[in-house]
Amino acid sequence: MSKKSRRYESNPRAYVDHSPIHGRGLFARHAIACDDYIGTYEGPATREDGMHVLWIWNEDRERWEGIDGQNEMRFLNHDPEPNADWWGTDLYAIRDIAIDEEITFDYGWDNEED
Repeated sequence: MSKKSRRYESNPRAYVDHSPIHGRGLFARHAIACDDYIGTYEGPATREDGMHVLWIWNEDRERWEGIDGQNEMRFLNHDPEPNADWWGTDLYAIRDIAIDEEITFDYGWDNEED
């Protein structure tokens, strides 16, 4: 295993692998029950958008704040019917997730057509 591959192996609940959705994705290392904690999105704060930037609404400051993902959570892919969602920067299962199932969340894109 290369050093780069081991970089994302510290999460006991999830691992990174090739995704049928897009590129690489995050997968359940074991079965995860609804409402279980999966992991925390970690990285430096940023004001610029990017491929691995997670935008979180800060209610105290009343503004969007970006985090440039540096851990395995950066590989989460979009699904309009996700199995996980954020509570701040922490990700939780919103339904049971099977072992080796890809963990996804809804990016919150506007799906309306022009």
